[in-house]
Amino acid sequence: MKRLLNIRDATKELNILRSLKGYTSPFEVVGAYRLIDDGSRPEATVIIKTDNQEMHEASTGVGPVDALANVLKKSLASIFPAIQAVKLVDFSSRIHEAKSGTAAQVEVSIIFTDSRKIWSVVAISANINMASFLALLDGFEYAILSEVPESKNPDEQG
Repeated sequence: MKRLLNIRDATKELNILRSLKGYTSPFEVVGAYRLIDDGSRPEATVIIKTDNQEMHEASTGVGPVDALANVLKKSLASIFPAIQAVKLVDFSSRIHEAKSGTAAQVEVSIIFTDSRKIWSVVAISANINMASFLALLDGFEYAILSEVPESKNPDEQG
């Protein structure tokens, strides 16, 4: 039977990349994100730094995760235009240690697509919004890295 979907484990691939000497993320978050959720229209603010730029952006969303995703896309799209095609297609959360009840760490799992590839990420935090933010960061980092052409082997260059 032909396999219908090839969902990449972006969390595993990113963890391997991050363990390699010389790896540098294409962007970093300066400080922490800010999320205001008054129950009607959540707003997220973030400062993103790349090699030569720092972007301070704010955005709203339907819910807190949407606001966080929107502000990250808004911050990254000017430098990494391919990020505009990235869509969240599945989101789930669960407590990580059942015996801890409401004090448990939360595991967030997100599946993304850019209409060509599908990848998944997982992040864990004591705060569901932080776990969501970390998963979104990993999902967008993977999207950016998968757009960068692989460097050619010097022996293959003509």
